[in-house]
Amino acid sequence: MYNKKVMKRFLKPKYAGKIKDPDAVGEVGNPNCGDLMRVYLKVDKKNVIKKIRFNTFGCGMAIAASDAMCELVEGKTIDEALKIKSKDILELMGGKDVPVLKVHCSVLGESALREAIKNYKKKK
Repeated sequence: MYNKKVMKRFLKPKYAGKIKDPDAVGEVGNPNCGDLMRVYLKVDKKNVIKKIRFNTFGCGMAIAASDAMCELVEGKTIDEALKIKSKDILELMGGKDVPVLKVHCSVLGESALREAIKNYKKKK
């Protein structure tokens, strides 16, 4: 069902875990499928996301989408990160090879990122 890119991210996610003393945390869930995603950010004084990690409770696609989203975000400024969309996450995971029923997982990644950034901006 999943392509090789998704399986690799699901089985060996590079960005899974927590950040001690994060600058922001974003959490979203999807009540229809039960997926829950939490994103942690560490941001420097120039608003560059120096470190991003995730904890996701959900299917293999949700975990893979979380990992892909983190890869797209790390090293970007807050403003650059806000330009990342679910289609960018999907493309990194193989685009058209992603099962249609699992596309919502990439939307969850975008939503968790936006929630974390919103919380970061509230703190500033």
